[in-house]
Amino acid sequence: MIDLYTWATPNGRKVSILLEELGLDYRVHAVDIGAGDQFKPEFLAVSPNNRIPAIADGDITLMESGAIMLYLATKADRLLPKLLSAPLSSESVQTLTESNSYWHVMEWLMWQMGGLGPMLGQTHHFVKYNQGKSPYAEERYLKETHRLYGVLEKRLESRAYIVDEYSIADIAVWPWISRFEWQTIDLDRYPNVKRWYCEIARRPAVQKGYQVPMFVNDVPMP
Repeated sequence: MIDLYTWATPNGRKVSILLEELGLDYRVHAVDIGAGDQFKPEFLAVSPNNRIPAIADGDITLMESGAIMLYLATKADRLLPKLLSAPLSSESVQTLTESNSYWHVMEWLMWQMGGLGPMLGQTHHFVKYNQGKSPYAEERYLKETHRLYGVLEKRLESRAYIVDEYSIADIAVWPWISRFEWQTIDLDRYPNVKRWYCEIARRPAVQKGYQVPMFVNDVPMP
C-alpha cells in the first residue's frame, strides 16, 4: 500500500492520476497547504522540502512529482518506454525505438517540470490571485504562458500524444492545462492542445484522480 500525501493542485493531481492509471493501491493523506500542514514534522519526515506531493512505499519515501512519477511508472512497468541498457545489435531496431521514446518522455517531463509548471504557476499567482498589483509581471507571465502553449500546440500537430503513446509525459502536463481558465487561455486558439486535453479528460482514471484528495470542482472542459 502506497501512502500519498497530496493536495488539490496540478502537481498533486499528476501523481493521483498516475496512481489511478496504473491501478496501484494507495492511501490518501490530505495535506492542507492553506492551513500550513506542509510544515508539520510528520510531513517533513516524508518531504523535507515541505511541498506536496510525496509518497511512502515501504522503506522508500519520495518527494518531487517528477521523481515520484518515474518511480511509480518503473514499479508498474507501464506508461514509460523501455530504456536501452545493452549495446545495440543489428537486430535491435525495436529496442532502439523504445529507448528513443524513453528519452523523449524524459525530455517532455523535464519541460513540464522546468518550464510549464513554474511559469504557469507564476501566471496563477499574478493573474488569478493578484490581478492589478503588477502589470509588468502579468504581461511577462501571460506572454510566456502563450509561448509554452504554442510549443505544446506544435508538438501535438501530427501526433495523438506528446510522445508516441499515452505516457507520464501527458499525465505530467495535463493537470497544468486543466487550469486554462486561471491562465485566461481560450483553448480554441490551440486546437491541437484542446483535442488532446479533452481526450485525456474523458479517461476514467483522470476523472477519478482529479478529485484526490477531495472534490473541488468537475474537470474543467472548454
